[in-house]
Amino acid sequence: MEQNASTAPRSHGRVLSDHQNMACQVIAQALSIALSIRELIRQGYLFGAHVLLRALVERAAILLYLHLYPNDIERWKRGWQQGDAPGLAKMFDAIQAKWQHSPVVAGRDLTATMNSLLHAKPDSAPWNMVPLGEGGFGHAVSKILNRPDLCDDLCANAIPWLVVVQGMMRAYFPSEPVLNSGQIH
Repeated sequence: MEQNASTAPRSHGRVLSDHQNMACQVIAQALSIALSIRELIRQGYLFGAHVLLRALVERAAILLYLHLYPNDIERWKRGWQQGDAPGLAKMFDAIQAKWQHSPVVAGRDLTATMNSLLHAKPDSAPWNMVPLGEGGFGHAVSKILNRPDLCDDLCANAIPWLVVVQGMMRAYFPSEPVLNSGQIH
């Protein structure tokens, strides 16, 4: 939030590029989702926070993808429609393709767990399982207060994406203002 407080004013009252306009929207959404995840964790709603993680990851990936593939901003401006824009797994594959030293993990493998949670696939069951009395397990419908492992996993998975968002803040809004064609934000 501190970095956003110092970065956001650089977008005010000046002409922004298409990439900067996109970044204003997507960074704000990513931070709002991160704050929602934080509040859900504080309240013990870990399953809902895990589901929101995919939305945070997708926004961080969009910021990084469009930074690496700047010509695709036109696709984003057209509405980033299904069939026209890359899905999250394809964005991961494209991002990895730009980095020679990146470990090669297929995008679909990186998104599998998040997609399972989002689409209620059978393998999403462990994310809301809680111990019941007498050694049994059940699916929580409310707060999960007895699974610190779920909380730890969620935080460990959210932090790197927040780092990406921070890096993209600096990439799209460097310290020295850059005037490009576009609209005033």
